Amino acid sequence: MSLETVSTNRSHGGTQGVYRHDSAETGTPMTFSVFVPDHAPGAKLPVLWYLSGLTCTHANVTEKGEFRAACAQHGVIFVAPDTSPRGDDVPDDDAYDFGKGAGFYVDATQEPWARNFRMRSYIESELPALLAQHFPVDMARQSITGHSMGGHGALTVALRNPGRFRSVSAFSPIVSPLNCPWGDKALTGYIGGDRGAWREYDACALIEDGARVPDLLVDQGTADGFLEDQLKTTLLVEACEKAGQPATIRMQDGYDHLYYFISTFMPEHVAWHAERLKD
Repeated sequence: MSLETVSTNRSHGGTQGVYRHDSAETGTPMTFSVFVPDHAPGAKLPVLWYLSGLTCTHANVTEKGEFRAACAQHGVIFVAPDTSPRGDDVPDDDAYDFGKGAGFYVDATQEPWARNFRMRSYIESELPALLAQHFPVDMARQSITGHSMGGHGALTVALRNPGRFRSVSAFSPIVSPLNCPWGDKALTGYIGGDRGAWREYDACALIEDGARVPDLLVDQGTADGFLEDQLKTTLLVEACEKAGQPATIRMQDGYDHLYYFISTFMPEHVAWHAERLKD
């Protein structure tokens, strides 16, 4: 699998790169970023995946996430994929919460989305194989995090792939697409009207159905304008408590949905994952 280097920059004792490749899953070029801390020749480093939210690309967290110092300190590679396929031939929607920038980390089954919108398979299979081929990653030591729609992605990817991730965290995640307008719109459009088929894309439903992760950390701002109608953090609290799923779910007073919030707690999340990614 060939890889094009778009850019590289020295930062915090490591290399921040942006890369592009032709994806077999989406049928489009896909761009992602990788931060690799300096390391001994031949060493393999653990990896932390970050899945972004609605309207975002790899660039949002790469430019505003403030993760590099913590990743360099703890020796963790940080990978940030795009949220959806891109290109003039890719179907789109005028709304911000559907189409390009709103892939929801699903494999679409409905037309015209089914050909390109295969972000689940891209994140779960294709991109990890590419990463293992081109970067010094220890694929036995992986963790995953994400924001909003990407928090939904991180939770559901981890819950569907037991044993792959040592830890999971999220910032302001959509915890139950079955129970919010964003999820109802996206899953109806991409997957169709059978709500039973949506359960594999709903963190609360997956936990209810028996899926588990080793450890879970969630930060949610109390001043987040999407909290009550879209994010519904209390549903995740209830699902974890009922199922006995280990979880630390923290309500952060006064914080909103933006990267000011994410960047505040990002170093703590990186350190939390790094502790669980040790040999």
